[in-house]
Amino acid sequence: MNIVITGVSGFIGSALGKALQKDCNFDEIIGLTRKAKKELDIPIRAAGCLYEGGDAPQCFQGMDVVIHLAGLAHVNSRYSDDPLAEFRRVNVSGSLNVAKAALAAGVKRMVFVSSVGVNGDTNETPFTEEDLPRPVNAYAQSKWEAERELLEFSQKTGMEVVIIRPPLVYGPNAPGKFGSLVKWIDRGIPLPLGAVDNRRTLVSLDNLLDLITVCIDHPAATGQVFLAGDGEDLSTTQLLRGAGEAMGKHVRLIPVPVGMLKFGAWLLGKQNFSQGLLGSLQVDISKARNLLGWEPPLSVEEGLRRCFVSENGR
Repeated sequence: MNIVITGVSGFIGSALGKALQKDCNFDEIIGLTRKAKKELDIPIRAAGCLYEGGDAPQCFQGMDVVIHLAGLAHVNSRYSDDPLAEFRRVNVSGSLNVAKAALAAGVKRMVFVSSVGVNGDTNETPFTEEDLPRPVNAYAQSKWEAERELLEFSQKTGMEVVIIRPPLVYGPNAPGKFGSLVKWIDRGIPLPLGAVDNRRTLVSLDNLLDLITVCIDHPAATGQVFLAGDGEDLSTTQLLRGAGEAMGKHVRLIPVPVGMLKFGAWLLGKQNFSQGLLGSLQVDISKARNLLGWEPPLSVEEGLRRCFVSENGR
């Protein structure tokens, strides 16, 4: 079986390429990027801009499955009057263009990595795949629209589509919120998060890669949406302590009331960032367990340890 990965130069894509290369169940693994990059460890096809046609569909010739990770995660509102339009151009129209090009080349299945943001950004009970989508920002809205377009495309053409919605992904050199937390811990900065008693589902990079791999060829996966997670929920305080232990660093936590933190975030215009630290977001992964027989191979403790073994060589 031959696999092509879009977004192969990114955090998840580069790790996935390496992991699939080591898997003897697959024959050829290639990556697509806008321009060829020498530093990647798998063969690369320079695809130009797939979202605007690029060199598709010849980029997908000889491939059986496309794993679509490429997309737009951020739009600077200072330089765009309509961020949602930018997200739609890449994440919706672009993803559909990839599916059309792949189908024209004979690709049988597309695994689309979406976001738990399609479900929402906070909850009192764990999210499931059956919940009514409640995206709260333009990025999540575009991912939801892309999901609908791809599933409709699958129904019309017979091309198999599988959708995975991960929450925050952590791993070696992870970007975003987790990367910020690691920097704070490493610098020994006192953190006013010692009283945060929320519950959040995360997914380690290795666990997400394992689920993606299962979805490549599992017969029960086609046409389905799966939430990803480690199967364990943590508070932000527990996450910081666990990361500090894995790093060999003492975490300095100050127990500041959550209400004060939320008010401070509001004053600074950082409500979205604070929501990820102070709010709860839990995910029920029962569907993947029951339908695919999937079980996260790593515990949170082991996932955190691997972050820093890989990064620091300890």
